[in-house]
Amino acid sequence: MKRILVLHTGGTIAMHEDVDGDVEQGAQNPLNDAHLDLPEVELTTENIFNLPSEHITPTHMLALYNRLKDAEQDFDGVVITHGTDTLEETSFFLDGTLSFEIPIVMTGAMRSSNELGSDGLYNFQSALRVAIDEQSKNRGVMVVLNDEIHAARFVTKTHATNVATFASPISGAMGMVNKRKILFFYDLPDKRTYPIKAVDKRIPVMKAYAGMDGHILSLLADSGIDGIVIEALGAGNLGEDAALGVLKLLDAGIPVVIVSRSFKGIAEPVYDYLGGGVQLEKAGAIFASAVNGQKARLKLLIGLENQLNTNDLNNYLHEF
Repeated sequence: MKRILVLHTGGTIAMHEDVDGDVEQGAQNPLNDAHLDLPEVELTTENIFNLPSEHITPTHMLALYNRLKDAEQDFDGVVITHGTDTLEETSFFLDGTLSFEIPIVMTGAMRSSNELGSDGLYNFQSALRVAIDEQSKNRGVMVVLNDEIHAARFVTKTHATNVATFASPISGAMGMVNKRKILFFYDLPDKRTYPIKAVDKRIPVMKAYAGMDGHILSLLADSGIDGIVIEALGAGNLGEDAALGVLKLLDAGIPVVIVSRSFKGIAEPVYDYLGGGVQLEKAGAIFASAVNGQKARLKLLIGLENQLNTNDLNNYLHEF
């Protein structure tokens, strides 16, 4: 008998469609009354939040972390249900702060409980199947939807409404859920995790664009932010004016993290001219490998809250 902790946080998987066809929250989570064909599982269920995922903040992520940090003593696995819009961020935060042998699996739904083709109950059962599988140990936080298993560090939401929205553009799915068994395709590279006590750092994310005004970045240098993530062009490049704004941020001692705004690929310094990645890195900007802007923001937050020095912060953000 496997003991699984289930934490419900809200989201579409916990919602229903009203008479007008609009999706809304209810007082009761429909999964609490779900019938699951998993006799070998003992569930301990907690409705820790009931929030649309757009309302989830790092403070809520920290509450989840605090609930889970000792969970390995009492449970054989964890399943968390969550809205899909910020699911990748919560999963990434937990993956960067918890170091467990037991599986931690996150899931959600693109269609609410009473919509035609509702996927919530099926995804929930799939997540539980992954959580009780012996192969799932030591794989970090996983995201399970639509018969696919993704690593939290690589997964992202790719479609606004499609049930096949989650994908891992760089690595591909880590595994799949079949009728009779769970299959895994690869193991993850080792990474560092850091415990966390607070999430107080102010870190905005900005997307670069043609003709980006460096004055906006200059204003942020005096705004009291603790760091900034810029989704730069291509492999990590900016226009001349934006690059001058980055220099002012760096002169003010504000960490600047560069990722690519491209859907696939990684940011790396290639071009050596004003605004090119080589000169940005020489000036002190940090290139974050293999993560998008929202994940780089959380990684920077975790690093700053742990007071990593410049060299350690650079290495940490470079890590896959």
